[in-house]
Amino acid sequence: MRTSLHLDHDRCAAVVRSKDPRFDGWFVTGVLSTRIYCRPSCPAITPQVRNMRFYPSAAAAQGAGFRACKRCLPDATPGSPQWHVRGDVVARAVRLVADGVVDREGVSGLAARLGYSVRQLERLVQAELGAGPLALARAQRAQAARLLIEGTTLTMVDVAHAAGFSSTRSFNATVREVYAAAPSELRAAARRRRPARGSPAGDRPGGPAPVSISLRLPFRPPLHVPSLFGHLVATSVRGPEAWSDGALTRAVRLPGGPALLVLRPGAEGERHVGVTLRLTDVADLAAAIGRCRRLLDLDADPVAVDEHLGADPRLAPLVRAHPGVRLPGTVDADELALRVVLSQQVSTAAAGTHAARLVQAVGEPLPEPMTGAVTHLFPTPEAVADAPAEQMPAMPASRQRTLRTVARALAEGDLRLGPGVDRQEAREGLLALPGVGPWTAEMVLLRGLGDPDAFPATDLGVKVTAAAAGVPAGAGLLQHAEAWRPWRSYATAVLWAASGHAAATLPATPAPSPRRGDGIPPASKETP
Repeated sequence: MRTSLHLDHDRCAAVVRSKDPRFDGWFVTGVLSTRIYCRPSCPAITPQVRNMRFYPSAAAAQGAGFRACKRCLPDATPGSPQWHVRGDVVARAVRLVADGVVDREGVSGLAARLGYSVRQLERLVQAELGAGPLALARAQRAQAARLLIEGTTLTMVDVAHAAGFSSTRSFNATVREVYAAAPSELRAAARRRRPARGSPAGDRPGGPAPVSISLRLPFRPPLHVPSLFGHLVATSVRGPEAWSDGALTRAVRLPGGPALLVLRPGAEGERHVGVTLRLTDVADLAAAIGRCRRLLDLDADPVAVDEHLGADPRLAPLVRAHPGVRLPGTVDADELALRVVLSQQVSTAAAGTHAARLVQAVGEPLPEPMTGAVTHLFPTPEAVADAPAEQMPAMPASRQRTLRTVARALAEGDLRLGPGVDRQEAREGLLALPGVGPWTAEMVLLRGLGDPDAFPATDLGVKVTAAAAGVPAGAGLLQHAEAWRPWRSYATAVLWAASGHAAATLPATPAPSPRRGDGIPPASKETP
């Protein structure tokens, strides 16, 4: 891991000279002669080494008095993969800041979630990132403001509110300080860069219609699109999710209300995923972007993962054939836990049917302006725990009890899942619940929490593909997988991608329509 890369001046300077985009997000370069900070791959003329200063975050560079480069937009790079991989308190804090916790609850709320005092947390984050939680949130607000200024027709007052600023004055001051331009100048420049296409945004925040915002989310290449989107589509649930016209639409519950995420893979060679957000409240922009990035695992470092897994002779051919696999994530870890329980010991078709019927029975319908192919939000743990017996899916009584047990634990806070939790504590909490075994816990860790080292060794797809690759079975698989640490989740994703199952391929046509009275269309065989 390159957790202190910014401290190695010579190596950072070499990266800047090479303009290697793989290092975007690991650090930023402050240029003393211009007082501008850039991403490592900035196409501008490389500054002299003596004028370079390196910072672990955009917030640290802003705190040192540098402005963001208008050419390379360093705040639009993928996030550092270390915050996605690591499980310590600083990494958990960064993930919660990205989810908008500081904007909603303040630094004291962030510290309370992590079980630390405000002073302890600020000291830890400052030591690693060169900026405290409040500065990180401020940098995120500045980025959200730029996206709204350039991508919507919202008034500047509404942009300030949506980006999380306490006043229009602080909004104007921050934008000028970070981007060396007034908000109106940024909007005028954005209009000159693109042809007129009509209004990209809807009503004012809190108005009757959702606001639509189109973005491009960057990632580090390569990205194995077929296995990522194929898995998400194959395991999707009718109601909250739909695949059509080459895009995945997903309903999500955000602090300001329901929202729709429309995610479209980029063309071959592109380094971004196209996203259209339909938000009830534009103040949820940062949280929505964070959910999209977690769902698609866009902050991963695929080169480092592939190099490590490719060192195993048995896994190497699969890695070469499927470069850049990602972990198929989720927009809501609580929802994912319930869906994993529904999929215990059944095929994908049966799991999807159970989940779709549960959605129809106790899910929350989307408001009329958002309803289309996607119609419902997945039910909350509280709704599942309190659902009458006749509304529960038709499945064995033992699994119904497990579903209610997990839902009740989540609803009452006895089990906590989400970007800020300690992953080992979450694993232990899951395994302590009746009816939850290692496969369920590891799947929740892998897909729900993005743990890079979870390993569902008893998964059918993993066992079959590993055996075909010559990996020993049973206890031998666990022993062999020790060499895959700390990337066993990605080894699992490689095995899924090589399985030949429908979940490993991008759907070419829309799913067939369901029969009258049936919850979802049929699926084929069991998937991871």
